[in-house]
Amino acid sequence: MAFNYDSYLRMEKMPTLWCWGCGDGVILKAFIRAVDKLGISKDEMCIVSGIGCSGRFSSYVDFNTIHSTHGRTVAYATGVKLANPDKHVVCVAGDGDAWAIGGNHTIHGCRRNIDMTLIVIQNFIYGLTNSQTSPTTPQGMWTVTQKIGNIDPTFDGCEIAISCGASFVARENVTAPKKLEKVFVEAFKHKGFAYVEAMSNCHINLGRKNKMVSAMNNLDWIDSITTPKKKYEALSEEEQLNLLPTGILKQDTDVDEYCDLYKMIQDAHQGKRGKITQDDFKKKI
Repeated sequence: MAFNYDSYLRMEKMPTLWCWGCGDGVILKAFIRAVDKLGISKDEMCIVSGIGCSGRFSSYVDFNTIHSTHGRTVAYATGVKLANPDKHVVCVAGDGDAWAIGGNHTIHGCRRNIDMTLIVIQNFIYGLTNSQTSPTTPQGMWTVTQKIGNIDPTFDGCEIAISCGASFVARENVTAPKKLEKVFVEAFKHKGFAYVEAMSNCHINLGRKNKMVSAMNNLDWIDSITTPKKKYEALSEEEQLNLLPTGILKQDTDVDEYCDLYKMIQDAHQGKRGKITQDDFKKKI
C-alpha cells in the first residue's frame, strides 16, 4: 500500500504552488516519511520557513508552523527552541535565504550548536524572485543579475557549516529520495545543530536558462556534480574538483548543546548552582 501523506498535510492548501517537476515536493515527502518513521507527533514539532519557494513548506505541513521574514529562519527557530527545549524544531530555507541575507544567523546557529535541524533546499539560484545570483550559483552560469555569466566565487554550504561548528552535516539529492529520507531520520535524532543540504532542481529559473531545458536535464546535471562521500574520499584532489560529496559528512555527539548550556544560566540565576566556569564545558579553549 502506498504511503498516506494526507494526515501530515494541510489538504486545503493542495495542490502545491511549486512548478511542475520541482524537487521541493520530493523533499517534502521525504521529510514526512522521516517524521512518520520516528513516530514524532505533529504537536511535538515546529517548522520554521523563510521567503522563497522553500518558504511555502510551512504552509503545506499540518504541524506547528512559522512563516518568518527573509533570512531569519534560524533566529526565529532559536527563540522557539529555547522556550521549548523538549520540542523538535526544523528550519526550511533556500540557498539564498540561508546563505545570503540569512548567512549570519546560519553560522551562529552552527556555532552555538543549538538542537535544531536546518534543511537548506539547494537549487543554486533565487528561484521565486526570478533567477538572481545566489551564494551557491556556479561560476559562469547565466542569471538575471549576471547575464554575461556569474563571476562570484561559490559557497559550499556544508563546508561552511562544518567549519562553524555544526555537529551534524549532511548532503543528499532529490534523485535519491530514500537516501534523503534516511539523512532526515538521522538529523532529527541528532542532539545539536543538524545542517542538511537537500540538492534540488530549479529547471524553470536555472536550468532552461543554462541549457538544461527540462527537469530531468537539470537533475542529470546535479547527479554529474555529486558523488557519495566514500567514493569522493577515494579520489585525488584534482578529481575532487567541482564535485560535491553526499551522505553524512560530519556527526559529532560529544559536544555541548546550547539549550543544555542555557539551562546552566537559569540554574545559576535561581541559586541551584554556582558561577559557571571553564570546567563546566566539554570543549576547552
